[in-house]
Amino acid sequence: MSFKCQIPGCGKGPKAGKSYSHSHRATNRIFRPNLQRQKVVIEGRTMTTYVCTDCIKSGRAIRPTR
Repeated sequence: MSFKCQIPGCGKGPKAGKSYSHSHRATNRIFRPNLQRQKVVIEGRTMTTYVCTDCIKSGRAIRPTR
């Protein structure tokens, strides 16, 4: 399982970019999303997967009922 949001329709993952110093020298870096491991219901099955905080806050990540 790759390090990206497993909610269908989201798929948020790492992005590449540049980090700039004071002298404006550019170096490569990675912008990583804020992912949390949570138990969620996906397609009727309960799974433990990576979910981004945007999906948790918006309610797209449905937690299983006990």
